[in-house]
Amino acid sequence: MQKRQVYQVSALYAGAVRILEPSGDRTGIFKESVTTVKVGKLGIDGDVQVDKRYHGGPDKALHQFAINSYKRIIDQFPDLTDTAVPGSIGENLTVSDMDETSVCIGDIYRLGKVTVQVSEPRQPCWKINAKYGVEKLSEFIDQQGLAGWYYRVLEEGIVSVGDEVTLLERPNKNITIDFLNNIKAQHHPGLEELSILINAVGLASGLKKRLKERRSYLNN
Repeated sequence: MQKRQVYQVSALYAGAVRILEPSGDRTGIFKESVTTVKVGKLGIDGDVQVDKRYHGGPDKALHQFAINSYKRIIDQFPDLTDTAVPGSIGENLTVSDMDETSVCIGDIYRLGKVTVQVSEPRQPCWKINAKYGVEKLSEFIDQQGLAGWYYRVLEEGIVSVGDEVTLLERPNKNITIDFLNNIKAQHHPGLEELSILINAVGLASGLKKRLKERRSYLNN
């Protein structure tokens, strides 16, 4: 029987399109704190994901970022003490005590009235550097596996700050986000380990395809 794990929604964030200076690119990385949201299959109503290649879509409907990852960022970049705060990296959700070492691919959680499933890690992009004005910040986040993770929405509904977050199912108890990040980052990952990731229940289809292609390449 799956051990019942319960957390709490500490904060929620949503945002409209803004212009990222000095490039002039459109972005959805700027979020505002909100207390209650309506969540559909593509995420929070009113929240915008500009570049659908990397953010958004059914497998990337919600993004969660760990609170302790901000501390690690500040330890490396002390000048970000006042700016690297929850909500600032473009996430939708803050939940204390959840991070890449405790969350697994395929996990199904109940967030208030919404049911979600962990689908894949986030891949940080250059817009993080641009927003914070720090070169190699996204590289550090990527190397350390601190980018957070995405959810797909299984059941739509309402989520509010203070709602319980309950783990309902864990089909891949050994495939944490941290484990996946470590395997994916290896120059020559083992074929067996790649197969374990590929066969993980709930893994995003796009990432599954890329891992299959990599396994095929390494196998030739």
